[in-house]
Amino acid sequence: MQFSVQMYSVREALASDFQGTVSRLVDLGLTHAEPYHLVEFREELVRAREQFAIDFPSAHQSFLGDVDFDEILEAAQAVGVQYLVDPHWRPEDWTDAAAVRELAATLNARAASAAEAGLRVGYHNHQFELESRLEGRSALELFADELDPQVILEVDTYWAAVGGADVPSLLDALGDRVQLVHLKDGDLSADPAAQLPLGEGKMPLAQTLDASAKAAFGVIEFDAYAGDMFEGIAASLAYLNRTVDTAA
Repeated sequence: MQFSVQMYSVREALASDFQGTVSRLVDLGLTHAEPYHLVEFREELVRAREQFAIDFPSAHQSFLGDVDFDEILEAAQAVGVQYLVDPHWRPEDWTDAAAVRELAATLNARAASAAEAGLRVGYHNHQFELESRLEGRSALELFADELDPQVILEVDTYWAAVGGADVPSLLDALGDRVQLVHLKDGDLSADPAAQLPLGEGKMPLAQTLDASAKAAFGVIEFDAYAGDMFEGIAASLAYLNRTVDTAA
C-alpha cells in the first residue's frame, strides 16, 4: 500500500493558495494526493503535476447523477487519475434494496464508459451505507455484490466503524474490490471535529491496515480537526511510516 492524502482535508488552505498548499503537502513527504471537485480544480491540478513531485492516482467527483460524464472523464485523464470515485449518494436510497441495485447498475454503466478511457470507477462510503441492513447484511455489502468486477470501492474505514461495522471483517468480506481506503482516527462519534491523527483515537488501526494491505492506496483524511491540519497530516503519515517499517 502506498500513502496519499485527501485534499478536502486542506480545503481552506487550497482556497487561498492552491499551489502553495500542494507544495506544503509535498514538503511533508507526500508524493500522492486525492483531489475532490476534480472538474472544478482541473487546471490547478494539471499545473501542480507539472510543478511538484506529486501525482493524483485517485480523485473524488460526483458522477452517478445527471452529469456530463465525458467532461469528467476528460478531466480525469488530464490530471492522470486512475481511480475515479463518487464520494456520496443520497442516504435514503441506501434503505431500499431495489434502489441499491439500481445504483449499482448505474455505476456498472459508468464503469464501461470509463474503461474505454483507461479508468476505473468506484464509490466511497459514509456511515449510513453500513447502518442500513438489507437482506441480512449491510447495504454496502449488498451493493458490492451487484457490481461489475472492474468497479472498485474506497472504504472509509472511520465512517464504516461509526456505522457499526467491524472494519477488518468488512474489508476481508469485500476483498480485492477494495483498492482504496480512507484512514482516519478519532473517538468513533459522528462528530467530525472529534477526529484525531492516526494512532491517537479508538480505531483498530493495526487490524485495519493488515486487512487492507492489498489495497493500492491508503488515503489520510480529516473531515475536520481541532489542531493544525498540516501537523495532523504529518503525524498521521509518520504513524503509517512507522507501522510499515515495524511490519517490514
